[in-house]
Amino acid sequence: MNKSIEKEMYDRVIEFIEQRYPEGWGGAGIVHTDKNKYLISVALEVFNASVELCIETGAMIEATKYNEKITHCLCVVRDDENSPYKVLSPCGICQERLRYWGEDVKVGVTTENNELKFVELKELQPYHWTKAYNAEDLEHYQADN
Repeated sequence: MNKSIEKEMYDRVIEFIEQRYPEGWGGAGIVHTDKNKYLISVALEVFNASVELCIETGAMIEATKYNEKITHCLCVVRDDENSPYKVLSPCGICQERLRYWGEDVKVGVTTENNELKFVELKELQPYHWTKAYNAEDLEHYQADN
């Protein structure tokens, strides 16, 4: 039986968190690419909170490094090693970052019963500012970058 991409992402990120953060708080982000890669990242540890980056940013940058399109993104955290895992919906900044790969990127979202659920960005952002432009203009911008 084949696992769904979403379930595979969840299993991989949980395994990573348990290895990287055996005690205390733990969290990681994971993306899936169009070339079937799973890229995991953690939050950058800093002294000054104003320069922090989101947990999934590193994985997004790595996908960019390999020139791969992100198809899915998931962020998971736990309060300590005895706490349940929580899926965090991407913040507005990460939604903007992910939008570069299109409105059909699927993202893990927070739910009341902590179920694993993914929605496309267009569902999360039905009134996104890119609606003011035609698709060809946005594709041209992507090709130039």
